[in-house]
Amino acid sequence: MVHVRYGLDLRVSSGGVRRWVTKYVSARHTCRECRKGYVPPALKAKPKFCPTLKAWAMYQHIANRMSYQTIEAMYRECFGLRVSYSDIYGFKPDLATYYGPTYKSILNTLLTGSVLHADETHINLRKEQAYAWVLANSENVYFFYRPSRDGEYLKEMLHAFGGVLVSDFYSAYDSLPCEQQKCLVHLVRDMNEDVFRNPFDEEFKEMIGEFGRILRTIVQSIDRHGLRSRHLRKHRPMVDKFLAVVEKEEYQSKIAKKYQRRLGKYSQKLFTFLDHDGVPWNNNAAEHAIKHFARYRRDTDGKVTERGIRDYLVLLSIYQTCEYRNVSFLDFLLAGERDLDEFCRRSNRRRSAH
Repeated sequence: MVHVRYGLDLRVSSGGVRRWVTKYVSARHTCRECRKGYVPPALKAKPKFCPTLKAWAMYQHIANRMSYQTIEAMYRECFGLRVSYSDIYGFKPDLATYYGPTYKSILNTLLTGSVLHADETHINLRKEQAYAWVLANSENVYFFYRPSRDGEYLKEMLHAFGGVLVSDFYSAYDSLPCEQQKCLVHLVRDMNEDVFRNPFDEEFKEMIGEFGRILRTIVQSIDRHGLRSRHLRKHRPMVDKFLAVVEKEEYQSKIAKKYQRRLGKYSQKLFTFLDHDGVPWNNNAAEHAIKHFARYRRDTDGKVTERGIRDYLVLLSIYQTCEYRNVSFLDFLLAGERDLDEFCRRSNRRRSAH
């Protein structure tokens, strides 16, 4: 009598994907003392679901936003494999645990950089509301879960960061000790909305008209020379003069007074990018990263648990980092590696060779 166990897997190549089933066979084992039969530990240790099968499922779930039910049907109809919804659900914590070191290394890389973008958004869990925060730069993305929008946690997380933080105007960022650049796209959007509501307020229109002229001039310099401080510093006198005039002006309209206070409050954080190389005037890196999460939220709002969203954010961080670095998330999962930096270097060398 023999014991049999099957390992279900896939083989992925440039030509396609095919089923791969491994049959493990072991002779019958009997305890010498009690004479009872048992399954050998070596056979028990053989996994039913192999790494490539799990990697393929999580690639479809994270990158292509496929539901577990859709992936279950795909396994059955395309590969003739019976992998249940509950089995696929278990793949996510398995891979999130395995890639824990990769996840931590992304955060460490971000904290040692010169620029850091931050943003946050809500998600409804099954029983409560929570928040997904994102830290990003041009090459790395790090999502993390928090039960609230309270920003005190950021002080501990970012205490070692010595660069410039780019964010929106959420007050939780204001108390952080690092240099900051507020997203001017948010400010311009708010100004446009308020001028639409107050089309006859000449004081306000004059204020934002001058602000828009200054910003257009700066953006023209960025288009010509990039984010280089030696070309941008020349705009500092113009900016300082504008802020000084706004601060001293005695406005009569409520909306003009509102923006006078706002520009005064953030005067040291609106044009920080003029004095640094590579610091953008918008928060695009974080906002672009969070768009994928927003689409996921639309599909799963109110259906996920805290554990589920934590595991998802680990894998989403790695997926978005691969996207930002222009390497294949699927290839990284299939490689079974955890050093993303080394994987990217190797991928770039291969591309250069071709």
